[in-house]
Amino acid sequence: MGSRRWLTPEIKAKARSLVSQMTLEEKVGQMSQFDWGFHAINPDAGGEINELMKHMVERGLIGSLFNISGVEEANELQKKILKNSRLGIPMIIGRDVIHGYRTVFPIPLAMSSSWNPAVIEQAAAAASGEAAADGIHWVFAPMIDITRDPRWGRIAESPGEDPYLGGRIAEAWVRGAELKEWSAEKLSVASCPKHYAGYGFAEAGRDYNTVDVSDRVLREVILPPFRMAVEAGALSIMASFNELDGIPACANRYLLTTILREEWGFEGIVVSDYNALLELIVHGVAKDPKEAAELAIKAGTDMDMHSGFYFRYLPELVEEGRVDIQLIDQAVERILAVKIKLGLFDKPFIEPSLKSSVILSEEHISLARQAARESIVLLHNDNHTLPLSKEIQKLALIGPMMKNRRDQLGCWALDGREEDVVSLYEGITAKLSGSETEILYAEGCGIEDGTQEQLEQALAVIKQADAAVIAVGEALEMSGEGNSRAELDLPGKQRQLVEAASQLGKPLIVVLMTGRPLVIGWLEEHADAIVQAWHLGVQSGHALADVLFGDVNPSGRLPVTFPRSEGQIPIYYYRKNTGRPPGGMYTSRYIDMPAAPLYPFGFGLSYTEFTYQNLRLDKTRISGSETLTVTVDVTNAGERAGEEVVQLYIRDLTASVTQPLKRLKGFAKVKLEAGETKEVSFPITAEDLAIIGRSGEWAAEPGEFLVIAGPNAEEGLEAKFEYVE
Repeated sequence: MGSRRWLTPEIKAKARSLVSQMTLEEKVGQMSQFDWGFHAINPDAGGEINELMKHMVERGLIGSLFNISGVEEANELQKKILKNSRLGIPMIIGRDVIHGYRTVFPIPLAMSSSWNPAVIEQAAAAASGEAAADGIHWVFAPMIDITRDPRWGRIAESPGEDPYLGGRIAEAWVRGAELKEWSAEKLSVASCPKHYAGYGFAEAGRDYNTVDVSDRVLREVILPPFRMAVEAGALSIMASFNELDGIPACANRYLLTTILREEWGFEGIVVSDYNALLELIVHGVAKDPKEAAELAIKAGTDMDMHSGFYFRYLPELVEEGRVDIQLIDQAVERILAVKIKLGLFDKPFIEPSLKSSVILSEEHISLARQAARESIVLLHNDNHTLPLSKEIQKLALIGPMMKNRRDQLGCWALDGREEDVVSLYEGITAKLSGSETEILYAEGCGIEDGTQEQLEQALAVIKQADAAVIAVGEALEMSGEGNSRAELDLPGKQRQLVEAASQLGKPLIVVLMTGRPLVIGWLEEHADAIVQAWHLGVQSGHALADVLFGDVNPSGRLPVTFPRSEGQIPIYYYRKNTGRPPGGMYTSRYIDMPAAPLYPFGFGLSYTEFTYQNLRLDKTRISGSETLTVTVDVTNAGERAGEEVVQLYIRDLTASVTQPLKRLKGFAKVKLEAGETKEVSFPITAEDLAIIGRSGEWAAEPGEFLVIAGPNAEEGLEAKFEYVE
């Protein structure tokens, strides 16, 4: 597969013509992006960056701003820049629109739990639509860093641990986020997949920490989602903070030029992460800002985010002969090409009245509820505790997250508002409106604190009830950038609350509202039902109530492995067998706990039961360009309709280099009525079998393969086939 080409001869000719007319100062201005919000916080601070921003805006030199307050300010600044720009070059306005704009959708890790690229694409389009109506042309999303460490705070923004699932999500997000002539107003938006690359492999799960991975892990695990994003037409890529093989990403020519441009054919903008050029000095690869600018432009970084180094030092570097002017011309040509592609030269301003019909529209709110429903994962359900009956007489609603709205927005919801969120308490009370159920409430404790009096009040309430729903979890600041955790139990006194409640003998449903997997093996022993809700956004309460009371059958499946203990981390299904797999004395094991995870990748329960039968292959041998079709019969053996995520894994039994026990290579979310059976088929080609062998090239190697079809990474039916050259 190759990159989807968007750079037409007409766009290229126009960009090249503009570049030929520009002064060097105008060129490096286009290569400079600044955080206008930094200026807005204290415009009179007089700091160096503030002064530089104001200078460049006044002279119409600036290429991009981000964190502008809204469409009115965006239009005002654009007007000023166009008036002062000698060639009438508009700026491009960016924003971190990670999982929604004003309509906040579930955090990305939650939406990955939907295993539904179509819903993810729609959510990305809705987010870009709202952002565009408020003056934004460029969304810094999707975040597609694969990670194997739930301690890392930014797992909340990640698609999870798997390169194939992550890639399918990446391409869906790019397709949705990159609006093409959206609405009658013909607004367009560029996406910016990030962080390229390896950021999610920070050692010890500590954000910004060292990354040390092999080229094999880089290419087989980390890069596939980025490649699929490029193939989907991404107009830009954000380079990450971290190093790879001793060279930080913004100065890494192998990453930015050899792989991204020469191998993949990427045509768009490479922008640094925030102040990442300054961090080249902190990393110790550049002695000063001037050398940092030199390293970054030579590696392939087109635009400098917020350090100002390009504007200050590139002209000097060209004059001294240290930087070839052609590198600058190429970078500026790419930046202008994206602006032309977005129509900014023809339509630089946004009609302010547009946002009233777009932001928080009924369509977007409905989509947010659907996305939240599909993101919920049922982890545990003893004796069919769920769904709850709407005829229940007394229901206790407990916990610090029960009436909480703010934390349901999740991390990186810059434009979300607490008043837009439906809490779980509000969702349940709305669901039971008109019923005779008596709702009892007590907070029990805070997220990080609590008193004995609060605990006793909650226990007294639960004693009066027929069942209790306890909502516990993490504040939004406990995940996201810079917010790594070393211990992954429930924070504060929440575990004490749940354990005390479990001693009362009442059915206990625990709803986990978190930005990451927690270590909750103890909860399996204490709760009758466990619902992984993540942070679900503005429709959190309604979506959860739909699932808790059975109006919606849960269909979410885990995009990450849940560990039994922090000591197992990193833990992931994509592991290799090793020469001594678990199973005896001198094997790869722990002496104090099982090596197996608490919940495997792909896991999730339903209110019905699905069975797998009759796995069959249309042939047992393929070669070259042939396609093998794998088919399995999936039956809903229960009494209510539901959706199952059918997962296809492949194992290369013997290869020139060691291989994972299995690799996800297909999935399908299918709806089945009670008693219904469907045939689910997956194609397999040589491309699906390809590995990086001893030669260092991607290729399918002859030999036997195992195909596994099932409900998660630990279960499934198996069959063998052979690939021959």
